[in-house]
Amino acid sequence: MPYSSRLAKSENGVDAPDRGTIDQPYQTLAFAIFSTARTETDTTYYIRKNAEVEYDAPTQSATKKAKKDAQGLEKKRLKAEAEEKEARERQERREKRLEESRKVVLDEDPSLPKPTKSKIVNLTGLRDQRVRVSGWVHRRRDQQEIMFIVLRDGTGYLQAVLTGQTNKTYDAITLQLEALFPEGQKAPGGHELVVDYWKVLGAAPGADDAFTNKLNEQSDPSILADLRHLVLRGETASNVLRLRSALLSAFRASYTAHDLLEVTPPCLVQTQVEGGATLFNSQLYLETCLPSLGDVFCVQESFRAENSEYTHLEAELAFINFDDLMTHIEAIICETVDKLLADPSSATLIKSLNPNFTTPARPFKRMSYLDAIEWLNEHGIQREAEDADGNAIKDAEGKAVMVSHAIGDDIAEAAERQMTDIIGTPIFLYGFPAELKAFYMKKMPKGENGPVCTESCDLLMPGVGEIVGGSMRISDMEELLAAYKREGIDPTPYFWFTDQRKYGTCEHGGYGLGVERFLAWLANRYTVRECSLYPRWPGRATP
Repeated sequence: MPYSSRLAKSENGVDAPDRGTIDQPYQTLAFAIFSTARTETDTTYYIRKNAEVEYDAPTQSATKKAKKDAQGLEKKRLKAEAEEKEARERQERREKRLEESRKVVLDEDPSLPKPTKSKIVNLTGLRDQRVRVSGWVHRRRDQQEIMFIVLRDGTGYLQAVLTGQTNKTYDAITLQLEALFPEGQKAPGGHELVVDYWKVLGAAPGADDAFTNKLNEQSDPSILADLRHLVLRGETASNVLRLRSALLSAFRASYTAHDLLEVTPPCLVQTQVEGGATLFNSQLYLETCLPSLGDVFCVQESFRAENSEYTHLEAELAFINFDDLMTHIEAIICETVDKLLADPSSATLIKSLNPNFTTPARPFKRMSYLDAIEWLNEHGIQREAEDADGNAIKDAEGKAVMVSHAIGDDIAEAAERQMTDIIGTPIFLYGFPAELKAFYMKKMPKGENGPVCTESCDLLMPGVGEIVGGSMRISDMEELLAAYKREGIDPTPYFWFTDQRKYGTCEHGGYGLGVERFLAWLANRYTVRECSLYPRWPGRATP
């Protein structure tokens, strides 16, 4: 009995070359026909389903199907063979081209006009002149004897065209990318650079260590975090940071227009602020500036005890009431957005990152804490039940037990965001119970039945939730001393803060705005981590 193939479905059958014996049968009849058809004639094939039965000739229909499948395998083999041949010939051509390119020496023509060194952003005024531009290779495209390179230098993008000898040097052939990019259809800037001389200042590696093998738009978030220094070279990441810069400039311009002076408080403090040593901010120091500098603001890094870091834009204002405070916050935000949209550069960035962005309608909706509790319950938005120690209560299946909101609850971020997204407009949520807020916040007059609330507010934006938290401050010294005592805080380290009430007090208030959250709203980013140069969170302090 000839042994070209012995079975179709066997525990020990393997579709591999040089098999077909009793000891080493093929797994499928199709592979058996495919493997022997080119080298053997008049081969007889036998199959069996398992080791419990004898080998037997396949049925006519099984043979017909196997031959069809074998033809498919042969087509794949021929295609692979052709591709291998093409790759080999391509490699041979490349090696020949590389060898020839080493002989090409590109020299700058001394008879040409001396080039003007320029940043890409300034090239419009130098059109039709010879210029010298330095930058990084953002993308490249080969078209027959022409190579198109898009350069970036941090101020913009420029398409350079290499033809003739400029496209035949060793550097031209081995040029590598070093950025993530979306393909564009037009030359950036509306002009291109025709190259007569160029050189590589710092080469990027190819092969396995090539930029595009390290990173792409589908990379895992942990890889994107590890390689943040490379992610920054991409158009989206760099545009977010450009918009962040424009945003801070616009905020500063808005504050200047409102006669606020920028100051720089210290970052290192030894005082407890929000419920203990969990948040260190600049607010207390800003208050000390009011009697001498008037209304002030700062742009400061803030740090939470859980090892996260973010940028706070904080302001403090004197001789205002609670309504003035919320009106001021709304004005600063809207005027800042208006400035960004009025500037062509920042408007283009917003359009590219958030095409559907629209300016928020004024006036902003104002909703009291008590009304928010009622709204959440009316709309069936619940919270997780907690025990006396603040731990989530689980049911028998391990799922969180959900309950309705009640006055006194600290409304969770998820509930706030859900409410804001449903309403669809910016909301000032104000009047939080005193036990939920910091000791220095001014209290509202107590109602007949309600809790003692504070003149405090959070500004909620659709899509991101809270971006501003502010309040009026206690202006009376005795009331502040009582607040220290109630919270169990030693007033001694706060003597300088208490002195603000001792030596000429006034009604005053302030707020902190989260720059990353504001930017996430403006640029429609999925996470605030995209809005920092190098974001920090628990477990992430590198690079």
